[in-house]
Amino acid sequence: MENKYKILWTDMHSNIHHEGMSELPKWYAHAKSMLDFWPIAYYPYYMRKLPSGMGVEDIHDLDKVKADWEELRSFVNKANAEGWPMFMGYEWQGSGLDGDHNVFFKNNENEIAFPLRYQELYELYKDKDAIAIPHHLAYQSGSRGKNWDTHIEAFSPFAEVYSSHGSSENDYGSIPMNRHVHMGPRVGANSVESGYKRGYHFGLIASGDNHSVPAVSEFGSMAVLAENRTKDAIWEAMQKRHVYGVSNERIKLRMDLDGAMMGDCTSFKEASELNLNIEGSNALDRIEVIVDNDVADIINCNHRSSKPEGKVHFKFKLEFGWGPDRRVFPDIASRKWHGCLHTEGSILSVENVWNTMGQAILHQDENDFEFELTTYKTTQTGKWMGSAAITTEGFIFEIETAADEVLKLNVDGIDYELPVQSLLNDSMLFSLDEEAKRLIYDTYQEESFYRNDTWWHNTYKFKANKAAVKADFMYQGTTVLDLSAAHHVRVRVHQKNGCMAWSSPIFNKES
Repeated sequence: MENKYKILWTDMHSNIHHEGMSELPKWYAHAKSMLDFWPIAYYPYYMRKLPSGMGVEDIHDLDKVKADWEELRSFVNKANAEGWPMFMGYEWQGSGLDGDHNVFFKNNENEIAFPLRYQELYELYKDKDAIAIPHHLAYQSGSRGKNWDTHIEAFSPFAEVYSSHGSSENDYGSIPMNRHVHMGPRVGANSVESGYKRGYHFGLIASGDNHSVPAVSEFGSMAVLAENRTKDAIWEAMQKRHVYGVSNERIKLRMDLDGAMMGDCTSFKEASELNLNIEGSNALDRIEVIVDNDVADIINCNHRSSKPEGKVHFKFKLEFGWGPDRRVFPDIASRKWHGCLHTEGSILSVENVWNTMGQAILHQDENDFEFELTTYKTTQTGKWMGSAAITTEGFIFEIETAADEVLKLNVDGIDYELPVQSLLNDSMLFSLDEEAKRLIYDTYQEESFYRNDTWWHNTYKFKANKAAVKADFMYQGTTVLDLSAAHHVRVRVHQKNGCMAWSSPIFNKES
């Protein structure tokens, strides 16, 4: 298996607007806390008022755009000089007839351009180190959904299967495209699977389509399997389609088919061996092996784990948020948290599951993890580039310790206990009830009601999600497939908590 390659994480769809260019240093700082490299996509569009008063999305004055582009160029040059792999790019929409694409450059000397058609965009950059990555493919063709009639493989080596818009894999999957209702509904003709039916070779990623903050965990991330973190190695891996996507938590996915890794072309056989090595962030549920868009095999990852004794190796997610209803308390939009988790065993790894800025790791060693978080609630609907109405912030801890240990958690000066056996059995929820009661009394002078939802609906909470032992979050195995008549094979990974991963396909070089 391709263990010589590092799994590098990024958000390849972070749209910074003209109005937000002053926030670029803050975006960069947050990106560095979440990502291994960062392709930023400048967003040159805004809502312009027509003489009639109707608002339409259009490109800013070109003088503003060019000034922003030079500012971005200078910033990326500085980041690269400091040794951080950052790429510059922009969102291109054209006339809407070919679908939206993010254009990225390996180097920083290229100019921004706005031709109306995808073919014209390709002609401008075909002699450059440039790629154009389609996103929210499954919207209607002609209305900014993907137009497979004009697709160019060399220019668009992979596509965005999932983002804040939802999933463009097909028109019947479990993740709809309902969040941006004004652009929908989705259709099958422009989906990922439609592109594969046409015989195209392209990889799959997920990324946020984030306009307020980069690297929103719940809107998806992209993984690149590269030899190292240099721009050269990352660019080479992207060109080779050595990429995959996750919907939320960072599932580590490695696969090969008779030695060929995801994105490659190879010879298919009657008895091809598909090797999988998968590490979830929580318990795995199933792995679907997909041959030519059809599920050819389902690997069931569910099994009854025996009660652990001695040492136990597990992962669990700790998340903070919820809080006062903004309709009841319109002025309360955020809360700061300070916490520390202690184990007598070992903290093996920590995954940041962050959706907004304002998060920090203050200290980390083998036994202790100290942090500050800021959670938010917003009145935004998310209809046009807004964030979700509620987000949580937290971490996924990987710990090895005695099965009978009680983890110690301190939140804002109050001690809580997390018995390992309890975490392995189910989730644990903690609520700041007294704080909510004081808030309601101080604001409305109410202190009793015949049921508690008046308080519960306005209570900040934190949750330790059910833990998964190593046997439940790891899978390694080989599946033998008859691929003699197949064109491509890929996998779709499902965790029990609903998080997913999509591999890029491995293609039959004879097809």
